[in-house]
Amino acid sequence: MKQNSTTIKYLSWWSILVPCLSIAIVIYIYLISKENLNIANTAIVTLFLFTSVFAAVHHAEVIAHKTGEPYGTLLLAVAITIIEVALIISLMLSGNENTAALARDTVFATIMIVLNCIIGLCLLLGAAKHHEQSFGVFGVNAALSSLTTLSVFTLILPNFTTSKQGPAYSSSQLVFVGFFSLILYLTFVLIQTIRHRNYFIPKESVELNYNENQLLQKPTLLQTINSSILLIISLFSIVLLAKALSQPTENLILSFGLPKSLVAIIIAGVVLLPEGLSAIKAAKHNQLQTSLNLALGSALATIGLTIPVVSFFSAYYQMPLTLGLDNKSIVLLLLSLLISILSFGTGRTTVLQGAIHLLIFAVYLLLSLIP
Repeated sequence: MKQNSTTIKYLSWWSILVPCLSIAIVIYIYLISKENLNIANTAIVTLFLFTSVFAAVHHAEVIAHKTGEPYGTLLLAVAITIIEVALIISLMLSGNENTAALARDTVFATIMIVLNCIIGLCLLLGAAKHHEQSFGVFGVNAALSSLTTLSVFTLILPNFTTSKQGPAYSSSQLVFVGFFSLILYLTFVLIQTIRHRNYFIPKESVELNYNENQLLQKPTLLQTINSSILLIISLFSIVLLAKALSQPTENLILSFGLPKSLVAIIIAGVVLLPEGLSAIKAAKHNQLQTSLNLALGSALATIGLTIPVVSFFSAYYQMPLTLGLDNKSIVLLLLSLLISILSFGTGRTTVLQGAIHLLIFAVYLLLSLIP
């Protein structure tokens, strides 16, 4: 009887039905309706987009409960980033307008959302419930050091090179930076999962108390495999459904006279929803280390995987690639990185740090709406 209850808990009917229906809707949109969405179809796509997010969170938690930290959080970050990279490449190859800055805008929006919105909510909500939370300083410092280096090399330094006109690298520079970004990310993953894995594991293991309704028995191998497949399907559906909604969203934004760059922020926010919800849930259950593993890991994966792949395709297909940010964005990026370093310097956080990060995110949104 205990085994049956565990099976129902880990593979409930909705967590199986939602991904299957979502992928069916994706097939209908891209093969039958050719992305021509009317009001009814837009409402249905929006509904299944958000239900797919909750399904992805559920299956990610099943895998994380089976594998333990930090493998579960790493899997979610890498899986969603790979699919996001595929989306960026498909849009670049389609030859749409403004695709030269698409990778830059997506990476920058992801970093700002992660460092300020997701981490801000984690720190604020977690500290509001537990007053003060702790985490491993060594692991967070390693992630922030890697993220700062990659951010400067990919989003700031292109503004100051002279081999090519504009905020862009020359072909040789682009290949080197892309290769360097991949090597640095893989080195971080090696540190996180093997050599210094203890840096990224919560000091006090509270897995059994993570959710008072969660059964103590870990999922079986078959359940974990099923959840892995359903997670990939859910993430795949999220990205493609978000892509289908990008044009209606862009039309709505332009009808209100808002900047077109807001579309990238909305799409990045939707794609980050599974990781964001998982991170916030962990923080509220006093697992701030898990929250930071998810948040910082997703930002690192975005740069460490997106830039190398995009650089290769840009060099191979001779496509223009704009990486350098404008001055306003550079200031916001450097401020976000600096405040993150200060917030995580002591190994303990309160509501103040969360409020500061959310304030920076509010300013980022304001300047995106009113440049």
